[in-house]
Amino acid sequence: MTSALLNDYFPLQVENGYQEEKFFTSGVNWPAYESFLTFLGNSSRYRVAYLLETLEIMSPSRNHELDKKAIARLLEVYLEEKRIRFWGLGSTTLKNKDKQAGKEPDECYCIGTDKDIPDLAIEVIYTSGGIDTLEIYRRLGVTEVWFWQNQQFTIYCLENDTYQTKPNSQVLPNLDLTFMSQYVTINDPLEAITQWREQIKSNTTF
Repeated sequence: MTSALLNDYFPLQVENGYQEEKFFTSGVNWPAYESFLTFLGNSSRYRVAYLLETLEIMSPSRNHELDKKAIARLLEVYLEEKRIRFWGLGSTTLKNKDKQAGKEPDECYCIGTDKDIPDLAIEVIYTSGGIDTLEIYRRLGVTEVWFWQNQQFTIYCLENDTYQTKPNSQVLPNLDLTFMSQYVTINDPLEAITQWREQIKSNTTF
């Protein structure tokens, strides 16, 4: 993997940040995957996923990044106001050589106590297809995954080594994600945070 390869597959990605591209390649062994992560370093330009020798490289769009930041801010306001201890790990690379799986989530969190593997991963979906994200998280042992797609959340909870869809978060059972989704879509981030904080303070049900 070289910078030339990346340029070949992502020629349009810098046009105002609206272009979102995905590239897949198979036959990538674990040392090659780790070498590629080292090559990218701390770059936020790409998200990398790995499962059983298949590598996925994604260049997130502007809207993708706006949504993921909005969700993170809203969630962190909720955790702060409810005095729930959390560790925000952002897009930290999660990987397990024995399970042949690795992922850089859009956002991820340890809730209650700090852990090697987060309790919650959040994925913003703008382009369909690709590596089986839930299979990666299952192999890594992430307790809960939220998918944000078409302006709504889908919640997956790990039970008996299988993800099950749930109407509510199990990690944060009092958080109404349907209600929170209304604030993700507000165009003014400051207004969204201000209104959301007021709702949390005035609403005793979540």
